[in-house]
Amino acid sequence: MMKRKLGNSNVSITPVTMGAWAIGGWMWGGNEEKDSIAAIQAYVANGVTSIDTAPVYGFGYSEELVGKAIKNYNRDKVQILTKFGMVWDREAGDFAMNSKDNNGNPIKVYRYAGYDKIITDVELSLQRLQTDYVDLIQLHWPDTTTPIEEPMRAMEKLLKDGKAKAIGVCNYNAAQLIEAEQTVKLNSNQVPYSMLRRHIEADVIPYAQQYNLSIIAYSPMERGLLTGKYKGAETLTEGDHRSSYFKRFDMEKVQKLLGNLKELSTKYTVSVSQLVLAWTFHQPTVAAALAGARNAQQAEENAKTMHIKISEEDLNLIRSWLPEKAFA
Repeated sequence: MMKRKLGNSNVSITPVTMGAWAIGGWMWGGNEEKDSIAAIQAYVANGVTSIDTAPVYGFGYSEELVGKAIKNYNRDKVQILTKFGMVWDREAGDFAMNSKDNNGNPIKVYRYAGYDKIITDVELSLQRLQTDYVDLIQLHWPDTTTPIEEPMRAMEKLLKDGKAKAIGVCNYNAAQLIEAEQTVKLNSNQVPYSMLRRHIEADVIPYAQQYNLSIIAYSPMERGLLTGKYKGAETLTEGDHRSSYFKRFDMEKVQKLLGNLKELSTKYTVSVSQLVLAWTFHQPTVAAALAGARNAQQAEENAKTMHIKISEEDLNLIRSWLPEKAFA
């Protein structure tokens, strides 16, 4: 499948893009380094050449793994997407959470998007990624203590200096997008979007359609819930945040949806997971759906999704199955 262009930039990414949060270990119960590197390389070998990471994913560890995995590739073979704006080395901005690093040490995480901090942190990301530019740089979360114009100016400078080829935000609503684009034209907005969470259809997607903004959908599988592998939190390891996350969903509605999807998946000779992922990047303005992978086998299965073409009739059928309210 052809890559999709990000807004009005010259950057194009694959409709399935690797989400590299889980390989960082943080909040996912850890992961094996060799499996993570194998997953990245299997993705690239199977046509998924775009990788989305962030400094806070393992506090630099995810970016380091991406750098190790792709260091022997031609740089133009892969598209690296990373972020800034979640910090743990200073108490500034909006407090986000108390957490623990990968060694179990207590840590405080803040959402902070000060100009100088952005410029410094992106340089550190480039070092970890072993590259001199990223294809897309993104503000990870809004920071209410800093004027929106400030991180926009920082990204404008990163573009000018060649440190980034495209710029975007994450978790922005339509009002925030309008304010941000008074300073600079954005190329993308990365937001949660799945069959169970479709709130962006009210304002963010219409805005994206009108102003040529690409949507990058994260958590399209609802962190594994839509694979059908989990009935709840009973099989999760210690330190896995999904133990509490899954509790917000109405599991009866989820299981009913999964049953319908399983029946339809046989028509396309794919798994439920593949059908869910494909549905996501078939939606208007969605340039890519992020899909994590813990090992090479998962990466290969996710990559096959790019070849699925869901008919308009079946897209409408799936939409008729989606619960209006999926949260318990």
